[in-house]
Amino acid sequence: MRVLLVEDDDRLAHALIPALARHGHLVVRVGRADDLLRLKDTAEFILLDLGLPDMDGLEALRRLRRVSTVPVIVLTARTEERDVLRGLRSGADDYLVKPFRTAELAARMDAVRRRGTRPLAAASRVVEVGDTRIDLETRRVTVAGEPLTLTRREFDVLALLAREPGVVRSREEILDEIWGNTLLSASRSLDVHIAGIRAKTGRPQLVETLRATGYRLALG
Repeated sequence: MRVLLVEDDDRLAHALIPALARHGHLVVRVGRADDLLRLKDTAEFILLDLGLPDMDGLEALRRLRRVSTVPVIVLTARTEERDVLRGLRSGADDYLVKPFRTAELAARMDAVRRRGTRPLAAASRVVEVGDTRIDLETRRVTVAGEPLTLTRREFDVLALLAREPGVVRSREEILDEIWGNTLLSASRSLDVHIAGIRAKTGRPQLVETLRATGYRLALG
């Protein structure tokens, strides 16, 4: 496969490239997230380090997943279960903690490839629910044709739900992706922002609460 290795550690990259070549892969190595996003369409598989100099790897992964279904395995030194879950929720197909053996990486790549590609989550950049229109690209929201002013975090919460209307997002998933933690203070802030979205849109049913589960954007 044509593999894009996104890794800023020269020593690791220089060890991985010939090892993967022995498994029949053609590897191109870059060290920045902007190179990943620029070259994504040239790759059949992406190996992504999270500690990149220009952008956190999870944010790069989320941006990638908005436009591409290319298989991704995250390679990282982050070992906590929370970090693993954040990687998978952000769109990784698998997650491998450093240090690892190249044979295991190659086997996991083969397994991901056999599973096939995932559906592209956000095919439409504009989501409409009733008379509410959410433009994910321009970050604009209108209700009955009238523009709304949401705070940055209010829009981020609404956009996360709008990327897959009807899909339930757990509180932990929302807190991890938007606040970067699941502390009690952030959890209370989420409640405030959900209330703000409902009040400003005047559509309390737009964001549905599923008790003990999470939230979802109404289907209509």
